[in-house]
Amino acid sequence: MQTIITLTMNPTIDKSASVAQVLVERKLYCHSPLFEPGGGGVNVSRAIRKLGGESTALFPCGGATGDHLLELLQQEGLTCRPITVEGLTRENLVVFEESSGQQFRFGMPGAPLNDKEWHQCLDVLAATDQKPAYIVASGSLPPGVPDDFYAQVARIGKSLGARVIVDTSGIPLCLALEEGVYLIKPNIRELADLVGRELVDETSQRKISMEMVSSGKCAVVALSLGAGGVLLTTADGHERLQTPVVPIKSKVGAGDSMVGGIVLSLSRGNEVRNAVRFGIAAGAAAVMTPGSELCRREDAERLYEQLRADITQQK
Repeated sequence: MQTIITLTMNPTIDKSASVAQVLVERKLYCHSPLFEPGGGGVNVSRAIRKLGGESTALFPCGGATGDHLLELLQQEGLTCRPITVEGLTRENLVVFEESSGQQFRFGMPGAPLNDKEWHQCLDVLAATDQKPAYIVASGSLPPGVPDDFYAQVARIGKSLGARVIVDTSGIPLCLALEEGVYLIKPNIRELADLVGRELVDETSQRKISMEMVSSGKCAVVALSLGAGGVLLTTADGHERLQTPVVPIKSKVGAGDSMVGGIVLSLSRGNEVRNAVRFGIAAGAAAVMTPGSELCRREDAERLYEQLRADITQQK
């Protein structure tokens, strides 16, 4: 398997708990919380590990929560490259309301990084002796980190001969695309934000995706359509890949599990179509688990084989 490095600039500890009912102006008594590592690239590395692969997770961490994050990741057997910073690593909160089955997700801002700290993250990436085949830069940017940070990551990736996958949104994604990356996985809203207009039908989605590929901004667009699957666009054209129907327990980490499945499959030498299909299976497996547990390998592999069988039957 080829080497994978994930980069997370805004890691977190996801604290999840359940409560009977969410009521205004009432003290709510939750059941015992579960603490899990989180943040875009961290979750991608966790998903890769759960799917039977290996990666190196590079991330800034600080304070007692940063120590806790590192401890949690080490318990999961991840290879980590933490970069010590002054600010406290953030915590997010996920609350499951038992009476309705609804989930409430509260994302906290990360502590600001100073110039020296975020530059050090780039320096460590550029100086890696692993020579990664894939770099996954994923998640939001904390205060203090410039909008062109992922564009700088893409530049470093080129110098290392790595394929860079960027999973973020807004201006940081737009600037990364101007530099040029290998793969992006936006949803419809994120793709619409990139072009400044609504994409109300698949025709317009196909057109914009192909324009991005043709212009050299990226080689692959895996447009997430939720329950509608993925619209895959490469220089060879478009293909609509379906997602399996599964029971939904939590959508936390489904997108990160999908990215983890894609990059792991690519690193094993699979073609893009099958890699994205495996990513879809991993994302579907993630929604079957509670809280922020991410995907389970047995579910992902079973769903992937199911998708392959469905294609064979259609032929």
